[in-house]
Amino acid sequence: MSFHSAAAQLVTLASEGQEHGGNHESLNPLLTGGGAFIALMVLLWITTRFNRDR
Repeated sequence: MSFHSAAAQLVTLASEGQEHGGNHESLNPLLTGGGAFIALMVLLWITTRFNRDR
């Protein structure tokens, strides 16, 4: 597979995704972002608990 044919397939795939709106209907950006934020805050809290100077 050459670079040109691979690029052409990616362009075709991307254009097909735009016809249908590009996003899945069940994905809520606020819920996804909020869940990621909470997960990162929990990981940060765990990290700081193990990193205490005693």
